[in-house]
Amino acid sequence: MELAHSLLLNEEASSQLGEVQKAEFIFEWLRYLEKLLLATNRADVREKQKALVEQLLSLLNSSPGPPTRKLLAQNLAILYSIGDTFSVYETIDKCNDLIRSKDDSPSYLPTKLAAVVCLGALYKKLGRILANAFTDTVGNILKAMKSAESQGRYEIMLSLQSILTGLGAAAAPCHRDVYKAARSCLTDRSMAVRCAAAKCLLELQNEAVFMWSTDLDSVATLCFKSFEGSNYDVRISISKLLGTVLAKAVIAKHPGAAASRQNARRVSLEEVLELLGTGFLRGSSGFLRASGDMLKGSSSVSRDVRVGVTQAYVVFVSTLGGAWLEKNFAVFLSHTLSLVSQLSSKATQTQTDGVCCRRCVSFILRATIGGLLGEKAQIAAAKDICQAIWKLKKVVDAVLSDGNLETRLSSTDVAASQHALVCALQELGNLIHGLGTTAAPLLQESSTGLLDGVISMTLHPSVSVRLAAAWCLHCIAVALPSQLTPLLDRCLDRIATLKSSPEAVTGFSFDVAALLGAVAHCPLGIPHGKGKIIMALAEDLLCSAAQNSRLSLQRTQAGWLLIAALMTLGPAVVSRHLARVLLLWKCVFPASPKDLETEKSRGDSFTWQVTLEGRAGALCAVKSLISHCGDLLTGEVIQRLLPPLPCAVDLLTQLSSILKTYGNSLKTPSVVYRQRLYELLILLPPETYKGNLSAILKELTAELTAPDAQAAASACLLPALCHPDDLLILSPLLQETDHRFIEEQLLLSNGVACGSLEYDPYSVYEKDVGGDSVPKPLPPALSVSNSASKLFGVVCAHVEEAERILILEQLLTSIKHSKGARQQAVQLHVVCAVSNLLKYVAGSKRSLGPEVRRLVLTLVLGALESPNPLLRCAASEAWARLAQVVDDGAFTAGLAQVSFDKLKSARDVVTRTGHSLALGSLHRYLGGIGPQHLSSCIGVLYTLSQDSTSPDVQTWALHSLSLTIDSAGALYHVHVEPTLSLITMLLLNVPPTHAEVHQSLGRCLNALITTLGPELQGNNTSVSTLRTSCLLGCAVMQDNPGCLVQAQAISCLQQLHMFAPRHVNLSSLVSCLCVNLCSPYLLLRRAVLACLRQLVQREAVEVSEHAVLLARDSGDLAADANIKEVGLEGALLALLDKETDKSLCQDIRETLHHMLTSMAVEKLSFWLKLCRDVLAASADFTAVTCLDTMQEEEGDRGDDASVLTSRSDGKPHPFSNPRWATRVFAADCVCRIINQCANANRAHFDIALAQEMKKSDSRNDFLVLHLADLIRMAFMAATDHSDQLRLSGLDTLLVVIRRFADIAEPEFPGHVILEQYQANVGAALRPAFTSETPPDITAKACQVCSAWIASGVVRDLSDLRRVHQLLVSSLMKVQAGKEALSHLYNESASTMEILAVLKAWAEVYVIAVQRHKSHKQTSKTPINSEDSVRSGSPLADGLLDLVCADLGTLSKLWLAALQDFALLTLPAEFASQLPVEGGAFYTAETSENAKLHYHSSWALILHAAALWLTSTGFTDPDEGAANLSRPVTPTSMCQDSSSSGAAVKSPEDVYTDRFHLILGISVEFLCSLRSDATMESITACLRALQVLLDVPWPRSKIGSDQVIHCADLGIELLNVLHRVILTRESPSIQLASLEVVRQIICAAQEHVKEKRRSAEVDDGASEKETVPEFGEGKDTGGLVPGKSLVFATLELCVCILVRQLPELNPKLTGSPRVKAAKPQTLSEEGSRLVTAALVILAELPAVCSPEGSISILPTILYLAIGVLRETAVKLPGGQLSSTVTASLQALKGILTSPMARAEKSHAAWTSLLQNALATVLDCWSSVDGAHHDLDEVSLLTAVTVFILSTSPEVTTVPCLQKSCIEKFKAALESGDPVVQMKTYQLLHSIFQYPNPAISYPYIYSLASSIVEKLQEIDKRKPEDTAELHIFQEGIKVLGALVTVAEEQHRSQLVACLLPVLISFLLDEKALGSASSVRRSLHDFALQNLMQIGPQHSSVFRNVMASSPALKARLEAAVKGNQESVRVEPPSKHPKSLGRNSSIQLKTHFL
Repeated sequence: MELAHSLLLNEEASSQLGEVQKAEFIFEWLRYLEKLLLATNRADVREKQKALVEQLLSLLNSSPGPPTRKLLAQNLAILYSIGDTFSVYETIDKCNDLIRSKDDSPSYLPTKLAAVVCLGALYKKLGRILANAFTDTVGNILKAMKSAESQGRYEIMLSLQSILTGLGAAAAPCHRDVYKAARSCLTDRSMAVRCAAAKCLLELQNEAVFMWSTDLDSVATLCFKSFEGSNYDVRISISKLLGTVLAKAVIAKHPGAAASRQNARRVSLEEVLELLGTGFLRGSSGFLRASGDMLKGSSSVSRDVRVGVTQAYVVFVSTLGGAWLEKNFAVFLSHTLSLVSQLSSKATQTQTDGVCCRRCVSFILRATIGGLLGEKAQIAAAKDICQAIWKLKKVVDAVLSDGNLETRLSSTDVAASQHALVCALQELGNLIHGLGTTAAPLLQESSTGLLDGVISMTLHPSVSVRLAAAWCLHCIAVALPSQLTPLLDRCLDRIATLKSSPEAVTGFSFDVAALLGAVAHCPLGIPHGKGKIIMALAEDLLCSAAQNSRLSLQRTQAGWLLIAALMTLGPAVVSRHLARVLLLWKCVFPASPKDLETEKSRGDSFTWQVTLEGRAGALCAVKSLISHCGDLLTGEVIQRLLPPLPCAVDLLTQLSSILKTYGNSLKTPSVVYRQRLYELLILLPPETYKGNLSAILKELTAELTAPDAQAAASACLLPALCHPDDLLILSPLLQETDHRFIEEQLLLSNGVACGSLEYDPYSVYEKDVGGDSVPKPLPPALSVSNSASKLFGVVCAHVEEAERILILEQLLTSIKHSKGARQQAVQLHVVCAVSNLLKYVAGSKRSLGPEVRRLVLTLVLGALESPNPLLRCAASEAWARLAQVVDDGAFTAGLAQVSFDKLKSARDVVTRTGHSLALGSLHRYLGGIGPQHLSSCIGVLYTLSQDSTSPDVQTWALHSLSLTIDSAGALYHVHVEPTLSLITMLLLNVPPTHAEVHQSLGRCLNALITTLGPELQGNNTSVSTLRTSCLLGCAVMQDNPGCLVQAQAISCLQQLHMFAPRHVNLSSLVSCLCVNLCSPYLLLRRAVLACLRQLVQREAVEVSEHAVLLARDSGDLAADANIKEVGLEGALLALLDKETDKSLCQDIRETLHHMLTSMAVEKLSFWLKLCRDVLAASADFTAVTCLDTMQEEEGDRGDDASVLTSRSDGKPHPFSNPRWATRVFAADCVCRIINQCANANRAHFDIALAQEMKKSDSRNDFLVLHLADLIRMAFMAATDHSDQLRLSGLDTLLVVIRRFADIAEPEFPGHVILEQYQANVGAALRPAFTSETPPDITAKACQVCSAWIASGVVRDLSDLRRVHQLLVSSLMKVQAGKEALSHLYNESASTMEILAVLKAWAEVYVIAVQRHKSHKQTSKTPINSEDSVRSGSPLADGLLDLVCADLGTLSKLWLAALQDFALLTLPAEFASQLPVEGGAFYTAETSENAKLHYHSSWALILHAAALWLTSTGFTDPDEGAANLSRPVTPTSMCQDSSSSGAAVKSPEDVYTDRFHLILGISVEFLCSLRSDATMESITACLRALQVLLDVPWPRSKIGSDQVIHCADLGIELLNVLHRVILTRESPSIQLASLEVVRQIICAAQEHVKEKRRSAEVDDGASEKETVPEFGEGKDTGGLVPGKSLVFATLELCVCILVRQLPELNPKLTGSPRVKAAKPQTLSEEGSRLVTAALVILAELPAVCSPEGSISILPTILYLAIGVLRETAVKLPGGQLSSTVTASLQALKGILTSPMARAEKSHAAWTSLLQNALATVLDCWSSVDGAHHDLDEVSLLTAVTVFILSTSPEVTTVPCLQKSCIEKFKAALESGDPVVQMKTYQLLHSIFQYPNPAISYPYIYSLASSIVEKLQEIDKRKPEDTAELHIFQEGIKVLGALVTVAEEQHRSQLVACLLPVLISFLLDEKALGSASSVRRSLHDFALQNLMQIGPQHSSVFRNVMASSPALKARLEAAVKGNQESVRVEPPSKHPKSLGRNSSIQLKTHFL
């Protein structure tokens, strides 16, 4: 293929190829040439032009296929447009000659067609350059058309279209000729020709004025004719033509043209509408013929004409646009409604016709109002519809007020107005459903009277109108949930008052049922009590039905309808009424067969009608119960459901005889009864009606073969039994399209109605599958067949084999014995039934006997050769299912063989299509039928797919081939190449008119690509050849005019892109996607978005860039999509706004999400602008301006003053009036953008950094710079009319507050950036607290309020009060109790609101207390700048004061909520103990729904309640706030009866209850943490425990072991915390848990101390020995796991320590004496955890008895020393790491423990501590040389701690003492000055130790070496600060020695010290020139001498006297010093002192 990539065709290469390859080669060359010509230099093209033209023309003569000829023509045109045009006329003449040629052979046809296409392309490209030759050309083409066949006519029409496009107005001379030719083609046999003619005329009308003036009527009539017998594509094309021409006629303003041509006339809108109306009502028959037919009463407009005209209406209005529709809506509405109302009673002469017309009118209204109008215009339209309804109501009222009863109901006016009313009501419902809560103002306007109008229709005489009104109410309730309860009340009230009117009883029962169906769509629900009222009403209606015969039928219907609808409310409501429903169900059927017999002999046709209606209703109610309340169906309930079933079946068998007896009036009720019974039996398991199987089966057989069976039902019954993929290919009508709603009726023959609500009133409450569209149940006759065939499958599978055989034989004979249409109908029903049987048998893994198989095979084989394509399709599915059921290779092979034989012999289309699909289905269900059959199967299908005489056979065979490829998988690899060349050959040769063949080819190609999979990435020649063929196939399909073929091409390219992305040209694919983004074909749009969604997951940026570039390059690209302005993202958002298809909308959302994730951070401004445009496009201007003034009052900063003013830049808005759903999506996108930025650069949330980076590079863009926009968007959304948008807006606001609260404002230090937006936040929140706001919005607003207050943004108390006031208002609402809360919604909604309020208050209270605490701490520390006092104090206390005002109330409510939560979390077995009427904030019935709300808010409430309880101190109930809450104990809460008892409780009991409530909830939650438990909940829970244990009283409860159950409380709590630590990795949670552990240990310590103290007091008189041992371990020292607090604590601490330092685990390292590894530095969190664990360990001995302490001491010491050893890392400056400090603190705590001195434990402790010291000393002597890594200072400090903190007998053991002294000696000799200095400091503290037994040995051993060291320094004269410090410390040690020494030795020491000091003194001269170090030394020495002199004056004098040199030096120094003091103030001393003090601080643990 590389050879094809040249400017001239490589003829040598192409001549060597085979036929198929040559065609491919030429096509590839032409594709390449097209791109190359556009890129090549003009001169180069001209040079080769002649040769190129010759080559192209020679190709023209070589019979090119359709895609090739199209490309060839394009290339010729491009070549002439770039190169010279002088030879163009030659080319045109050649083409004309070819067209004139007399050769009519089929082989010459492609050349002729190619010439036609070439002419079109040349004229289109070169236009007026060729104007002088065009008349001959057009004449020639038109002449050729007379003899052309369909392909020729098709190409000629398209060619004429191209010529007209190119020439424009210059083609005027030929307009009439073209018009005449196109007219004849518009009614052509071939559908493709009709489409082409429509395109040609559409082009013509641009210039030919006559088409939309003088000839307008004839154009319209012509189009109506063209609709007859049309297919979907023709209807789309012709309706586009007709709509456009008519729209042109309405808007044409041609004053100049009109003057010059008298024939042009203005046409009024009324005339145009009348013209369309004529087509709709009379079809193409014209006026005269129609009147004649009407007289005979035989005329009926064919459905395809009506559907076509309907589409033309839509095109007409869409062309004129939304603004035009707004202006002319009233005229348009009255015209459309008149189509079905009395003005045209012709159209609605039969019920069936009426239903179909209604569908069409509804479609027109939905597509125009729903598709073109924005929300405001839709509200206006809804008002117009209301007025239309009132007008129609007046007509009805006028007729009904006529007193004469005879004329009353037969009146034609009422009958005619009913259809118009149905359309108006359904459209009104749809409109409001789409508007959602934005429609609220519409209902509040009394002038419109919307609700009154709709409800008044409930009394209309026609059932269909009553049902439409009910459905409209359903839509209103779904859109506006606040209307649901009032509407329900209103309707229930009307039934009760108008019980005696039959219309009112049925009408209002429909309303109630429809409203109950709406509850499922309203999350807030309805009050629980409504169920009771409705049940009572239903019972009343059923019981009173017999009282009045005029009403008995209506009351029976209504009663059962209400019960059936009530079931949709679910188990919670129904469980209360189940017993009564079951009783009614039991009573409605006779008790025994005998009673049924007697019943038959009594009564008349009316009583039977009532009976059948009642029983059908009862069956429906039970069906509804089973569908909606599955949880209630326990064994017992099922047993109570079953008894009436046998009787119901008996009645079924008797129906035919009852019909004979009582006449045909019972026909419909009996059909309905059968259908209801079948539907119920389908739902029930067959075991439940085992005894009646045979009887049911007989009835079903009769049903299926009934004489009045309708063949037309195939479209209703069969699609469900065919595979959806097959339907797409085989029945274009079944494809999903935008016009599905009206196209459906064309599937049914003229006598059958399409689905409509009046056929089954019970569907009014069902959840509709199609979303917001009206339910469309089929007529009973069709639905009963459907149910019967489904039930047949179940029942027939469960009867005995013999019976099954009999039944199947019976079915076969009935098919044989019937004839004609009836035979078709019977066959259809039987095949459906058998298919269902096979489906059921396959699903339930049963089997069929050989005889049954034979019969089924015979049945299916007959159907495979049926003329009905749907039936063949269903039969092939059954064929394959049979093989699946039998599951035997030989049987399957036999089936395949049957098909092979048939296909070889048969020549008729029907057999060949049926059997080819049967082969494909076999593969699909069995994953292939063995390799040996695969080849023969493929061979047969190859042959069939090349049968060009029958496109149908090709389509089916290729579809079957695609199934075979799919299922064969890897086995197919050997066949890939031949299949691919077959597909390519067909793609290049099959005419484009056979779109369905191309679609099948596309499916095959798709299957092949999937089979090849990732292999397509390969580089070897065979793979690249395959890949090129695939790409070539895709290119051919992309150029195909059929939209569905293009959809196939896109999905093939999508597959290719998945497997071999490098080889797919992204830019051409993206351009193809963008062009088709707004295609009128739904399936093409779906394919485009599915592909886009996949592309943007990998390459979002590239896709977006390609789209924008393409939009810039080609102006017309996707003009609808507006990509140039708003990019692909904006185009998708706009499409999302218009699109109605749910799956497509989901794809758009996902595509945008992927794009946002990849690009939002890089293209931040672009994305934010998109979202802002969408949100601002319809933001309410008044809301915005009022906020603006507020902002100015606040004195806002200048640059943000315009944040919320509206746009007035005069540019057209890219998004006009987006719907609320789109705006909600935009608000969600804003949240996503913020979260994306949070994971990106830090500068997004740091304004100073962002501004700096923006300065350095203006392309940088950061979120924080757009804060004003974010606030603005959140504000606009939060104050919108739409509730969903308000929720999204509040969510956005919450995200903004949480993300931006801490960002400082650089211009105003001490302030944050959000402060300037206080007014905006307040204004956004205020509307959410009004009384009419729904609870979910208030709940969300409470969350935002508390987040705003907690964020600390607001510094000023008065500002804070504004938001605080909102919370106070909602608290007052909660306080007011149940009465004040809204009764519009379910009780669980008020639970949600109350808990949200309490949670918000809890959050604020927790924050207030925290701020108050931290403020207290900061004010305690002396260094507190006045600034922090100013900003912090008033608010910290102020906020707490604000909360405290309501704390009394809040505390009660919090405790009540916690008690509710505790009750609701009890396991199911305690359900009986729960209060009957519910809790404080939930009712017993709604407890399930309430649980969710409690789960989301309990944790913060728990924390707040614990804080409050501790603030009252658990001390005295009359203290502080506690007196408010005294009556509110958890036990008395909400139970008034026990309140008198509660008052008796002692304060102690009250506290105990509260304490256990909080503790219980916490433990219950923590011990079974679910995976979805949030971090916030866990943290809040642990904080609550911490707070609780901060106070003595609860600690005494936890610590005590007096009470039996309290003894284990602490242990249980520890075990729970241990588990939390094990299951949650978060350091913050682990730290919080450890804090609780520490508090538990403190509590235990306090308890042990208290016991010891009281024991000493009690036993003061007696001997010491008798005092019992307190603390764990008692007398034995044993700790029992599970019973010991200490043991549990040890476990937990070990867990923490070993996790951080695995080396501490002896098992892990092999032996308890771990080899010294390299010490490690832990992370900050790790260090904090280790520190916390060590603190706890040090506290443990105090909890034990002396014996107990001996047991745990080794462990504690091991861990403390282990931490020291593992983390003793050398740090600069001799600092100790935080973990080392902690372990030293812990050691000190342990060593100083009283247990070390207690007589019982003293000896053991001493020996253990000696061992511990030995261990520390051993750390030095590590053999493996790791010694240098350990920090000596840390170890020496540890040794010092031992020396100073233990009793002398521990450390004075000679060996230990000797070792210690050696370590110090070594340290003194150390080369590291830091070590030396620290050693001096440590020795200083040892020397000063008061006990000589300890200090003296060290003094003796080390003093002399210290003096030596100092003298050394003296000789060296130190020059650096390190030596200076060492010297200073050394002198301090000697000074200490002087003070410690005995009197007699002191003088010697002083004598040693003085010379050293004096030697450092400098005289006056030296002092001036000395370095800072020498000077410091001088000052230090002088200072010390000044101190020593007076203290030891005698020694001082002696020394001075003995050494005059010293004396002289001293005097000189003193003198010099005085001089220097005079010169400069001394500044050195404070520094050195400061340094010393800091050192003292660091070693504060000694």
